[in-house]
Amino acid sequence: MQKPSVAELRPVVHPPGVKDRRSGEHWAGRLYMREISLRIDRHLVNTRVTPNQLTYLMTLFGVLAAPALLVPGIPGAVLGVLMVQLYLLLDCVDGEIARWKKQYSLAGVYLDRVGAYLCDAAVLVGFGLRAADLWGSGRIDWLWAFLGTLAALGAILIKAETDLVGVARHQAGKPPVQESASEPRSSGMALARKAAAALKFHRLVLGVEASLLILVLAVLDTVRGDLFFSRLGVAVLAGIALLQTLLHLVSILASSRLK
Repeated sequence: MQKPSVAELRPVVHPPGVKDRRSGEHWAGRLYMREISLRIDRHLVNTRVTPNQLTYLMTLFGVLAAPALLVPGIPGAVLGVLMVQLYLLLDCVDGEIARWKKQYSLAGVYLDRVGAYLCDAAVLVGFGLRAADLWGSGRIDWLWAFLGTLAALGAILIKAETDLVGVARHQAGKPPVQESASEPRSSGMALARKAAAALKFHRLVLGVEASLLILVLAVLDTVRGDLFFSRLGVAVLAGIALLQTLLHLVSILASSRLK
């Protein structure tokens, strides 16, 4: 069977709104990954590969970011970035294959969310263990592993806070939340939200951004000859994750999403 062209695939797998979703599309997807995924789609749409199988593979690559980061030096950081990029690629491909084959399922949506939780957590836990210097000649400093795990917990809680809005509304018999309802009701909260959105510091605890930061810090560590920058990065990400967990909760309660 002849493979569809990219031009044939695009209107089906990238319907209007896919790249413009406020909270559902990563900047890397808009910038480059959706174009790469189209080229992968061509080779998969006429096979027996299912969207859910791709989602399982996506999750595996996300989880593998943790052991990849345990490889010392720049090679481990590069491997971590590679695992996360493969995760992101398959995160695009599974949904696109589902649209082309019209194979939609609640299980697929659920598995996709589980994969997102695990990828972000794996990167941060792996970063903490990396900063603890597991393979060094000296004593392992578990403080950094603890802080990395704390950052991972915060990243998971942030996602859970968002997802639990949908759970609460469903259990109350209310329709899904509208984008306009996410705006804080008070002017002060709205200003704080805009400031946070402009700085985008909260994105550093997400898998893609965290993996790129880890690579930069690995280069700085190599120049310095120790793990100072990685350890500083773990502490900063733990602080960001905890602060954002609180701020995001306050933002939800101050909006109309639970009304």
